[in-house]
Amino acid sequence: MLLRLAPAATLAVLAGPVVLGLAFTVLPAFGFLPALGGTTFSLDPWRGLLAAPGLSTALTLTVGTGLATTLLALALAAGLCAAVAHRPGMARLQRLMVPLLASPPSGLALGFAFLVMPSGWLVRLVSPWATGWAVPPAGLVTVGDPLGISLVAALLIKEVPYLTLMVFAASATVPVERLMAAARALGRDAATAWVSVVFPQLYRQVRLPVFAVLAFSMSVVDVAIIVGSTNPPPLAVLATRWFLGYDLAYFHTAAAAATLQLVLVALAILLWLALERPVAALGRRWLARGSRSRAAGGAAGVAGAVAALLILLGLLSLLAMLVWSLAGSWRFPAALPDSWQLWLWRGEAGDAAALASTSAGIGLAAVAVALVLTLACLENEQRHGLHPGAAVQWLVYLPLIVPQIAFLFGVQVLLVRAGLDGTLLAVVWAHLVFVLPFVFLSLADAYRALDPRYAMTAAAMGAGRWQVFLTVKLPLLARPILIAAAVGFAVSIAQYLPTLFAGAGRVATLTTEAVTLSSGGDRRILGLVAVLQAALPLAAYGLALALPFLAFRRFRGMA
Repeated sequence: MLLRLAPAATLAVLAGPVVLGLAFTVLPAFGFLPALGGTTFSLDPWRGLLAAPGLSTALTLTVGTGLATTLLALALAAGLCAAVAHRPGMARLQRLMVPLLASPPSGLALGFAFLVMPSGWLVRLVSPWATGWAVPPAGLVTVGDPLGISLVAALLIKEVPYLTLMVFAASATVPVERLMAAARALGRDAATAWVSVVFPQLYRQVRLPVFAVLAFSMSVVDVAIIVGSTNPPPLAVLATRWFLGYDLAYFHTAAAAATLQLVLVALAILLWLALERPVAALGRRWLARGSRSRAAGGAAGVAGAVAALLILLGLLSLLAMLVWSLAGSWRFPAALPDSWQLWLWRGEAGDAAALASTSAGIGLAAVAVALVLTLACLENEQRHGLHPGAAVQWLVYLPLIVPQIAFLFGVQVLLVRAGLDGTLLAVVWAHLVFVLPFVFLSLADAYRALDPRYAMTAAAMGAGRWQVFLTVKLPLLARPILIAAAVGFAVSIAQYLPTLFAGAGRVATLTTEAVTLSSGGDRRILGLVAVLQAALPLAAYGLALALPFLAFRRFRGMA
């Protein structure tokens, strides 16, 4: 009976906050918010939004950076997969990407800013011997540029590894070797064969992750605050400023901006879907010509090289944060600090430990609930022979595709009415909305692929269903469960807007503190917080890999 309730509970967690939050955001966008005196519908919030200075630039930044990030991330991920799919070493590449996948986007953005700012590490490495700069160049704008180039670059460091991993995972569902062999037999080189034959088979399976990247890139707030343009900022940052400002008169305008953000993301997804058909037609025409040109393979090689460079920049970004946290005196243009120190780690240990424990506690609580719901849903599937369709997958991705700013304000309104805003419980619930999809997606394939003969054998020996679940299935799935938990934990650590809105500014985590410090705090303290931001998820991934090995090292195939 309890298992039958699991899908409904999961639906409530995934869709409930999104649908209700959207409703309580859209209503104020049209003037209806009784708590602030809005008892009638009006278009005044939209008039105020349209009159806001810099709105057209904010819209251009939002759409431009979102589409550019998604197109480039997909092209670079495909190019990287094409470049390495036929070579040994894919496992090493995936291991290199783990730190980037585990690190919060805001942490990577901070490290990236440390690298590329006019006084950053990359400039220091080539100064003064190559540039002649003895002081940081005043006219060089590398962070917060008005075109959003630095924002796109920072997002690519996170999104290229993510889409690469999605493509690698999808490739397990198609006969890659057979397709590659057939294409090679027609005279195509390996990279061209992968691009022309394998990738079209994989694209449909990575479409939803692509949409998630598109929605995130268009509506991200923390990364945009750190490296994006500030005057004006992208639309999501503008809406967040109005929501969190002290002037309540801007709440209706902020709700209109959040609603417009939702419309922009929806239109961008529809545009992407509309372009898929003509692009596919061009691809089929190219294949039908039977050309043996190596141009596609060369382009894939260039894309793979750029993707590898981005991965290297991401790893350097993590290292830059660590160096800054240990730096004593570090004057420009020295490539390394003049002195090293540990006093900052000792002096800030108490505050840092408090932030880390709060972040970890919220993450562990959200992951625990997500695992219970996920395992209950998957077990219910098996017991009742259910076969979820595409609609279920869209539902799982719903919180990842709908812009956070479009419904979190509405969620905050609900929490205020329930008297829960500003509590840890509210923050855990807000994180769960985003943790649950990743936990479910990480665990579902492994659970469904488990050989049913294990359960049948245990049942034939007299074990009940729950005994089979607890003593057979869970031990066999220990590694996938722990990896899913680590993924969910990393997602929780990265949450900025959910913590800000549900916590009402009273719950501080490593991520909220890092974004706050990015506007002008001590670089060394900022580096310390960013290192802890990355260290917690990496520790979770390390435990997820080590615990099964330690527990089942005597049982081959389980460790």
